[in-house]
Order: sequence, then C-alpha cells, then structure tokens
Amino acid sequence: MNETVLALPSPLKLHMELTDEQFFLLCQLNSDLHFERTANGKISIISLTGGETSNRNIELSFQIQARM
Repeated sequence: MNETVLALPSPLKLHMELTDEQFFLLCQLNSDLHFERTANGKISIISLTGGETSNRNIELSFQIQARM
C-alpha cells in the first residue's frame, strides 16, 4: 500500500460548520490528532509535542509547584 505524507502548517485551521455531535465524532474517529474548537466554532488541529517538550513542561511545572 502506498501512503502519501503531507506537511501541514501547525496549527491547521479548518473552516467547517459542525454540530457538537459531528465535532465529537470527528475527534473520536481521529484520536491520533488534537482538535480544538473556539466559541465561534473555528476548528484547529494542533501538533502534539514530543517527548523532550513534555519533559521540559514537567520540569517547569515542578519548579512552579515548589515555589508555592
């Protein structure tokens, strides 16, 4: 099977009008992607961070918690 890989900008903004149920189904059927929807209904697909970014975020959270 041949696969095509597309390089898309992040975040990718989509202009689609979806009901809450349709948006939920979109998210369920594409669980490997991170969707966000604004109060105005605009949908963005956000790139997930990698392991190194997650490690830095954990370290920052730890430092903030230690100062409280």
